[in-house]
Amino acid sequence: MIAIVIYLVLMNIAAFMLMGNDKALARQGKRRVSERRLMTYAAIGGSVGAYLGMRAYRHKTKHAKFYVGLPVLVIVHVVVLVALFRWLLFG
Repeated sequence: MIAIVIYLVLMNIAAFMLMGNDKALARQGKRRVSERRLMTYAAIGGSVGAYLGMRAYRHKTKHAKFYVGLPVLVIVHVVVLVALFRWLLFG
């Protein structure tokens, strides 16, 4: 169970930092992080970090894929985690 928590913390930190990095690259006019990579990090466990990064950096806020997709992923991940932890703790 601790491995799951560590994994999720690391994925959320990575997703948050990736959003910030992409925003910085956008401001500098340099090659950007792909939307596919941003959404992949969110989908594999970093949805909260990606959402917080979107809000903190005001990045990708006009793309429906992000302003709708990230909150939906957060909800899905929370539901799955609650179910998983209930199953692990209570059988």
